[in-house]
Parts: sequence; structure tokens; C-alpha cells
Amino acid sequence: MERRKVDILCVQETKWKGSKACSIGAGFKLFYYGVDSKRNGVGVVLKEEFVRNVLEVKRVSDRVMSLKLEIEGVMLNVVSGYAPQVGCELEEKERFWSELDEVMESIPTGERVVIGADFNGHVGEGNTGDEEVMGKFGVKERNLEGQMVVDFAKRRDMGVVNTYFQKREEHRVTYKSGGRRTQVDYILCRRGNLKEISDCKVVVGESVTRQHRMVVCRMTLMVCKKKRSEIEKKTKWWKLKKEECCEEFRQKLRQALGGQVVLPDDWETTAEVIRETGRKVLGVSSGRRKEDKETWWWNEEVQRKRLAKRKWDMDRTEENKQEYKELQRRVKREVSKAKQKVYDELYTRLDTREGEKDLYRLARQRD
Repeated sequence: MERRKVDILCVQETKWKGSKACSIGAGFKLFYYGVDSKRNGVGVVLKEEFVRNVLEVKRVSDRVMSLKLEIEGVMLNVVSGYAPQVGCELEEKERFWSELDEVMESIPTGERVVIGADFNGHVGEGNTGDEEVMGKFGVKERNLEGQMVVDFAKRRDMGVVNTYFQKREEHRVTYKSGGRRTQVDYILCRRGNLKEISDCKVVVGESVTRQHRMVVCRMTLMVCKKKRSEIEKKTKWWKLKKEECCEEFRQKLRQALGGQVVLPDDWETTAEVIRETGRKVLGVSSGRRKEDKETWWWNEEVQRKRLAKRKWDMDRTEENKQEYKELQRRVKREVSKAKQKVYDELYTRLDTREGEKDLYRLARQRD
């Protein structure tokens, strides 16, 4: 992975028994699952810079597992799969595809999905009738297991990435043993995200395994950053509640209208004069965003708690943990007191005549 600059790697037929995550050196971490030290087993290896982005790990069986990562706001689901071989019972094959379907159903439509799997099937060369889920560049003829891969891709609106890139046969063959040269390892992703993949090929010349070859693809996540909407600067008309502001506005408006008491017939001109006078006399809002309503109670104590949490995340020592726990207890008390104080003031104000308007405003917001 270090030599080929691979960030995420799906591995199959690991034969590692257990359900663990462990660092394996050189800046990589392995997540794996297996129930038998003699067969099956799947795993996912990540560069350690992505380990903090892992939100969820699902170990479905010793043939299917998935990781959910958040990378710059993009949810990426990586699924590692190992399908039963050609000679296995049909019931075992159906169980594998059922488990893979369950994983796909649990992933929201808007999230990215990449499946790296040894499907033990040949999707074949050419794509007549299956143009929507695969390209033309497979290997040899399709078999029953390969048809299951194509059917799954159609069912889940996915594309078989390997087959979209025209490569020499040497860079398409994923399994080579003696005189046998086949393609059984595939990468799948949602069809809508195929444009994010710029290349996919088989890496030759690596001696990690004698028969299987690593399939790699280059994927660039398209991050759609939300544009910050411009907030309109509004005239502070509410200042007219004050008598002095109201009187000043009245005088300035009469001057602007040439001393007339009766408004002119041209309403468009008059309205613009009123708006311009209001902006000059009453002023306008800054246009900046208001403070997040969910964080109105934040104070220095809460900020210290957040910093302690970040410190504990970076260095999980017992001392940092105790500091964070103690601050967390104190912050809960401070938040409770601050909220109670604000609500008491609100209830007191709602009992007054002026508070009736606040009550109607709250009702409209709730509606």
C-alpha cells in the first residue's frame, strides 16, 4: 500500500479469526473479521490519517464487512466482500448476496459506496444488453457467478468499474495460476459516481500473493461546498417604537418630500423616498449571521470543555480523560443554570403586555 500509494484496501480470504482493529505498522490500520482460521475472512486496511474519519464498522459475516467514513463532509462506505467459490452450495451463495443486499439497503442513497470484492465469477468480455452497469473490457466469457455480479449491479444501480477502462489483458487479469488467467476481483460503485473514478487497473509485479493480483482505482471525491448565502441588510424599522426616533424620521421625511403634508400621487417615488429616509435615520442591520441558536448558552466553561475533548481525542491519556470528565460534569451544571435563567426571564416577559407580541412570534415560528 505504501509503495503503490493506496489509501484504502479491501482484503479477502484472510483466514484471521476474530473481530478486531489493530495497527499493522508503516502508518496503516487493519479492521477485520473472521470465524475460522482455515477459510474465509474479510478486512479493510486504512491509512492512519483516515482512521479518525471512521464513523461505523459493520462486521456482517466472515464474507461481508463495511466501514463508513466521513471525508470533508462526504460519507464514503467501503465494503469488502468474498463470494463463495464456484463449487460451493447454492444456499451459501444466496446467503452471501443476501448479506450484501442488506448492507446496501442500510446505506442512504446520497452516500458514496465502493465495493472491493473477490466475487469468484467472470462477468465476461463485452457488454451487450448490460451497457448501463458495465463496460466492454472484461475477460473471456461470463459464467453463472459472473451473471450474479451483473444482476446485483443492476439491482443496486451500480457499475463494475474494472470493465470501463481499456487496458492490456495483463492489466485486467486478477487471478493467474499456471495456465489459468481469469478476472474474479472487482470494484463496484454507484453509477452516479463513476465520473469520480479516473482510472482502474490490475497491479502486476507485486509478490504479496502468488495468485491474486491487486485491483486499484483512483477516485477523487467531489465535495460540494455550500455557498454562504448573502443576508440582506434590513432597515431598522423597529426603532420607530421610540418617540424620539419617530419624530426625527417624520421631520426628515417631510424635508425629503419638499415640506408637503399630503403625499404625492406617484407612490413608487414616494415609497423610495420613505425607504431611503428610513435607511439614513434609523440605520440598517449588519447583514451578519446571528449566533447559532443551539449555542446561545456557550460560555468560557463550555469552550474549555470542548478544548479538553479535543485534547483527549489527540492524546488519550488517563490524565486527559479525567480532565475532560470533570469539565463535562461542571459544564452540564453551568448549562442547566444558564438555560433556566433565560427561561425564567422569558416567562416573566410573556406575562406582560409587551410580551404578548413575543408569544405570537413564538407561535408563528413553531407553526
